[in-house]
Amino acid sequence: MVTTAARTGSIAGRRAGRSRPKAVFDVSTVWKQVTPGLEAELLEFWQRHHAIGDPARARQRVAQAVCVARDEGGALCAVSTAVVRVLPRIGEPLYYFRLFFAKSVRGQGQVVPMFNRARAVLQDYNASLPQPESIGMLVELESRHLSAEHRRAHVDEGDSYFVGYSLRGLQLRVSYFRGAVLTNAPRMGQRR
Repeated sequence: MVTTAARTGSIAGRRAGRSRPKAVFDVSTVWKQVTPGLEAELLEFWQRHHAIGDPARARQRVAQAVCVARDEGGALCAVSTAVVRVLPRIGEPLYYFRLFFAKSVRGQGQVVPMFNRARAVLQDYNASLPQPESIGMLVELESRHLSAEHRRAHVDEGDSYFVGYSLRGLQLRVSYFRGAVLTNAPRMGQRR
């Protein structure tokens, strides 16, 4: 398991004049390495924070874990997950990316560093495959705060592009992997 410290500090908090204590996160890569102990810990974390209401869905999500973050005491405080999906409008395989933070550590400027860490993990994983399973990451911004903060079509710090709105009316953003090649490009004039 690879471990590095994530960047701390809250850009949003400084802008708003708030001075919350900075969270110290220890981020570990767990993609394709979830142990039975971590599985139990993730299930308990999601249940305690009411993140995933259906236990069966929570068990499925465990296998999708990319990175976990732990606080100074070693307790889980954030989890990122990804699963390959093909949205009909885009027509290409992308990791549908989710990121959940415990309320106690939200607003600490950790979303972009956690996203970037997971993107690097998934990009490296895909580069190691004979044929990549995904060309990038798809994010549906559920947070009103993040949607308001990300009004530009391209967000440099997360290297993501606005691609439309979901059926729920939420911003959809894609971050393509370096050197990604389209897998399902139709011929000119051909309709799907």
